[in-house]
Amino acid sequence: EEDSTNSFICVLKKMKELRQMKKVLEETEEAFKERMEALAEQWRHLHARTAQLKAHVLTSGATVKENERLQAQALKKAKEEKEENSKKESELLRDRGELEALRKQRQKLAKKLLKYSLFKRYMEDVVENSQFCNIEDVIDYYKALVRTRKDLLQSQWWHRQMMEQSKVLQEQISAEKEAEMLQCKNDLMQLKESLDQAQSDVRQWEACWAELQDRAARKAVELKSLNMAIHSLFQ
Repeated sequence: EEDSTNSFICVLKKMKELRQMKKVLEETEEAFKERMEALAEQWRHLHARTAQLKAHVLTSGATVKENERLQAQALKKAKEEKEENSKKESELLRDRGELEALRKQRQKLAKKLLKYSLFKRYMEDVVENSQFCNIEDVIDYYKALVRTRKDLLQSQWWHRQMMEQSKVLQEQISAEKEAEMLQCKNDLMQLKESLDQAQSDVRQWEACWAELQDRAARKAVELKSLNMAIHSLFQ
């Protein structure tokens, strides 16, 4: 359907180009006719001027020198007009070549127009069986749908990009949190080991303290007995 619409758009462009080329061709033909008429008028003027000069040379009583001067002027004028006419003939030949090229291009465009006329009939049937008023409305609606589809695809692509970025960010945060949790577990285990070691040290020191107290009590008893013995001996 998209290719058909593009083809029909191409047909409309070709039709427009064909109308423009037809207009240019008509203008070129009109200019060619005007140039031909102007050239014919110049040739008539040249012949009339030449006849006047010849009549003037024959009927005038001028001297030979004046006649030669007039003849030289007439020849110079005739040469200039001949050169001008040659130039215009060259321009006419060039215009004929351009006109022929335009005709060929027009024929080529007419063949293309005939080839794509099927799409035009198809679009006309679409207009008849729809709410559109003309083919241009169908094309405008199609272009609007294409723009909407493009915007939708762009929005979907942007949404996918955001989802991918969110996923990557979530994975990074999860990895960071897992690393923090692992570090906390390691710290907790170390603290627990330190606590166990401290409790073991406390028990050892408590046992030593008890032993020291027991030894001190025995020493005190021995000292008291020794004091009593000394006191008895002294008495």
